[in-house]
Amino acid sequence: MGRTMNDKVLKTAVDQFLRTVSFTAQKEIEKVVRNAVASGKLELHEPITAAVALSSEKIGLNVTIYSKIVL
Repeated sequence: MGRTMNDKVLKTAVDQFLRTVSFTAQKEIEKVVRNAVASGKLELHEPITAAVALSSEKIGLNVTIYSKIVL
């Protein structure tokens, strides 16, 4: 008999992963944006293009998500 995926377990596991990623990414982005503004490298209200790469060799995941951060 084949294996079946429990959707609730999958959703919970992915949600936990994304919370960890989100928390870490937010702190890192805030830190570098503050430094860039303080050093004059970035103007206030200047949009920032950013990307997040998701990958896992084991399951063949390879996705890059691009978006803008508007201050």
